[in-house]
Amino acid sequence: MTAGAEFSPIGVIRSGIKDQDQAPKQGISEGLEATIEILPQWHEALEGLEPGRWLWVIYHFHQAGPPKLKVHPRHDPTRPLTGVFNTRSPKRPNPLALSLVRLEALADGVLTVRGLEALDGTPVIDLKPYSGKLDQPVDDDAWT
Repeated sequence: MTAGAEFSPIGVIRSGIKDQDQAPKQGISEGLEATIEILPQWHEALEGLEPGRWLWVIYHFHQAGPPKLKVHPRHDPTRPLTGVFNTRSPKRPNPLALSLVRLEALADGVLTVRGLEALDGTPVIDLKPYSGKLDQPVDDDAWT
């Protein structure tokens, strides 16, 4: 086993969500708007991004608390417990989140995005462009 990975945030999320109780279960379905403030040393890396583009935002659930092996899906106690890897729960061994957002605007290192349900102050680890060709499931026959 290798040593643990270390990441440095490239920016921070600014949203109207101040605590976990305010966060919807899935931001993309709510259409929430937020901004991502990218640190100045990474501004050049934003070149080529245009409004209307879909992006994957990888961020750190910095207030998730300790991990759990099993959770109730969507924090609903009427649903049976299942392994955390079978859910999108933040109570993960490595509390990373992945959200698909639409870029609404970009100016001076600040991205305005729609579909992000993160808490205000959440560290952003990376951004990746969504690709319809690469991010769609492959046909099972492609693996044989």
